[in-house]
Amino acid sequence: MNNFTFHNPTIIHFGQGQISAISQAIPADAKVLVTYGGGSIKTNGVYEQVVEALSGHEWGEFSGIEPNPQYDTLMQAVQKVKQEGYNYVLAVGGGSVVDGSKFIVAAAEFDGNPWDILAQGAALQTALPLGCVLTLPATGSESNAGSVVSKGNDKLFFFSPLVQPAFAVLDPQVTLSLSARQVSNGVVDAFVHVMEQYVTFPVNAKVQDRFAEGLLATLMEEGPKALSTPQDLKVRSNIMWSATQALNGLIGVGVPQDWATHMIGHEITGHYGVDHARTLSIVLPAVLKFKTPQKQAKLAQFAERVLGMQAGSDEQKASQAIAKIEAFFQSMEVPTRLSDVDLGADNIDTLINSLQQHGREQLGEHGDIDIATSRKILELAC
Repeated sequence: MNNFTFHNPTIIHFGQGQISAISQAIPADAKVLVTYGGGSIKTNGVYEQVVEALSGHEWGEFSGIEPNPQYDTLMQAVQKVKQEGYNYVLAVGGGSVVDGSKFIVAAAEFDGNPWDILAQGAALQTALPLGCVLTLPATGSESNAGSVVSKGNDKLFFFSPLVQPAFAVLDPQVTLSLSARQVSNGVVDAFVHVMEQYVTFPVNAKVQDRFAEGLLATLMEEGPKALSTPQDLKVRSNIMWSATQALNGLIGVGVPQDWATHMIGHEITGHYGVDHARTLSIVLPAVLKFKTPQKQAKLAQFAERVLGMQAGSDEQKASQAIAKIEAFFQSMEVPTRLSDVDLGADNIDTLINSLQQHGREQLGEHGDIDIATSRKILELAC
């Protein structure tokens, strides 16, 4: 196991009715800006619960944060924060709203051009405090320090402990109103988050491996149930907690991490608007197939511990594991090929050029996925 330092300061309020915890979680003297997306929170009962919880606070709202939150939209919120004097942000929504709100709290306090936070990796000196009410379990953004923001075709990310939410409310009841597509995307996103940290190479990190395997097994077991029995609150509870655990930092400490699937997937979303999770379900099998020799030991371990496969060589187990992962994605009704989203070989040059422009030329846990390798992976994904 590699050396690491781990600290996760986000307080989690989990369970039905926990939105009421906002009233005590946010300082009474804070002026709160509530941020959200397209307005679904006003039809599923979440907005009313937030309003009630904030009855003792001075607050306002900013709506319209998109899936893959756009820089220009977020800058409108930043301007509102500055003009009206908000000093606390409460994100109410899924990962995009939380990611966008992380940028808002950073940019509102940034001395310089806020675009530099994303484009140049400019260091933050301070940020406004942030809390969140999660409505779509997927990204894990509610309890980590990362954010992904888009500007046109550019989908860029930044990290800072200053933007990690102080608290997160996770009420699985609010996820019962999600569409089947949103549920599928959330489960797959969380699953691939775990795979990016788990299927690399062994470093004798037994605790992290066992945690990761438990999350993978849970998502593979509960994901299809969330589609077949969409009102099962027990299923939704396990999915919601798994998605948070998938990217709160715990399973990633002391181990090598990949993230090539995400970097390539970001380009597909940026240029062609494919849902983030669906880019992951397309790219991950191709990455695993192309990099099987380097990932064989962990793929075989996954096959044994998560899938219960004991017969055969490590090579056979690795191959069977990839097939099972594709089958799982298909059971979640997400694409596994570029052709499934009407893309193909003609689109690869655009994606490769964009990878180069964004400096994504040494991907993977070994840094050996160069531009030529990314092209081969995309060709394999057609």
